[in-house]
Amino acid sequence: MPRLWFWLFACSTIFTAQLSSFAVAEPATQAEFLVPTVLASSQTPPASTAPAQTPPLTEHSKGALPLEDLRVFTQVYEQIRQNYVDEIDDKTLLEYAIRGMLDKLDPHSAYLDKSSFDDLQVHTTGEFGGIGIEVSMEDGLLTVVSPIDDTPADAAGIEAGDKIIKLDDILVKGLSLEEAIDKMRGIKGSDINLTLVRDGVDAPFNLTLTRDTIKVRSIRHEIIEENYGYIRIAQFQTRTGADMITAINDMQKEHDIHGLILDLRNNPGGVLQASVEVAGAFLNAKKVVYTEGRSPGMNEELFASAGDVTQGMPLVVLINDGSASASEIVGGALQDHNRAVLLGTRSFGKGSVQTVQPITQDKAIKLTTALYYTPNGRSIQAQGIVPDIIIERVRVTAIKSRVRISEAELSGHLNNKKSAEVSRKERQAEQKPTETSLQNQDNQLYEALNLLKGLSIFNSLEHNHGNPESTSSSTTTP
Repeated sequence: MPRLWFWLFACSTIFTAQLSSFAVAEPATQAEFLVPTVLASSQTPPASTAPAQTPPLTEHSKGALPLEDLRVFTQVYEQIRQNYVDEIDDKTLLEYAIRGMLDKLDPHSAYLDKSSFDDLQVHTTGEFGGIGIEVSMEDGLLTVVSPIDDTPADAAGIEAGDKIIKLDDILVKGLSLEEAIDKMRGIKGSDINLTLVRDGVDAPFNLTLTRDTIKVRSIRHEIIEENYGYIRIAQFQTRTGADMITAINDMQKEHDIHGLILDLRNNPGGVLQASVEVAGAFLNAKKVVYTEGRSPGMNEELFASAGDVTQGMPLVVLINDGSASASEIVGGALQDHNRAVLLGTRSFGKGSVQTVQPITQDKAIKLTTALYYTPNGRSIQAQGIVPDIIIERVRVTAIKSRVRISEAELSGHLNNKKSAEVSRKERQAEQKPTETSLQNQDNQLYEALNLLKGLSIFNSLEHNHGNPESTSSSTTTP
């Protein structure tokens, strides 16, 4: 027991010194939770094991750990070490203690061994193995933040907010987030059975998914209804900002774009700098986000680059409860500057910044070091972004239209001498949405498109009103 006490006593001094070094470390601005930041001081004073050479430690010492609490810790440690049913070596037991400290801080702080650190880095490159799902641990429950586009989880219909209570025959309760993720990973082609709980569903239900290589395509774009662009961002990776600007330029070269939809639904976040670049593409040197932490080095303002890649064209942003972190930075910035209309449902509400601090060559800690705020000073943490127009994702069923007679069907009606008349068959085709129509497939995107059309028409009318020459040929004076 004395050997252990003196050893921990010395370690507490080292730990305090390392925390002091961390306080002056430069902030990690490259990524929200991925950039390794080396401690400002890598030199640690040698630990002494002799009581006479150890500096006095009291509860009033600056930065010192409470003496009585250290005694409790050593007593618990020694009890486990001596009496636990299975023998556990000191290295493993101390690692458990470190994991416990970080796990209790918040859902996003964590201890990273080599495997966990590699997994975290993989999320910025966009390729990893598994079922394609972003999860967090909330009150001991493995909760789905969002499924990733075009993955087994997405195809199986897993939704944001689902709670996973069993992985195959293993209860999730009691597992750490890293352990749960590790069990969902596996060889391509192998199956895993998930037991889920969903709001609105009376009983737990099972889904069997086949693992695959998950390749996250950050950007997808297309033209919808000829004059309107659509950009889907599935995750913020290192090249997302540049890829989005390229996609917009490509669409503008090939089409006369009147407006743009930016889809951030079920986007769990990613690289902070990428979110700044995405929002900054529309904000012309305005503030995108700022961060505040206990350390002055974590207080930073991030601004957009000069210019607007769309030259101010109408912009609608889609968000939902699976839009988290970097997605919320983009949505909040565009909303605060009145640059876009946000449509959908309230976002996830992750407003914290994580910094990865290397501890050894292959171990690190991911620590929440700051909160971020929108340009107007709003905190997103545990609150989320409320869209300007709230529209739930629903299945739309068109009301069967009544059979009516139109003017064109009346006997002896006057003929239209300037354009072709519309037949009953053509009218029915306009009124009957098919199962593959946008309205039936994605009502939120359908409403976003209608809103974008309205904004484009309004802008056109406003432009014409300010240019009398463009309207003189179509107006008359009484």
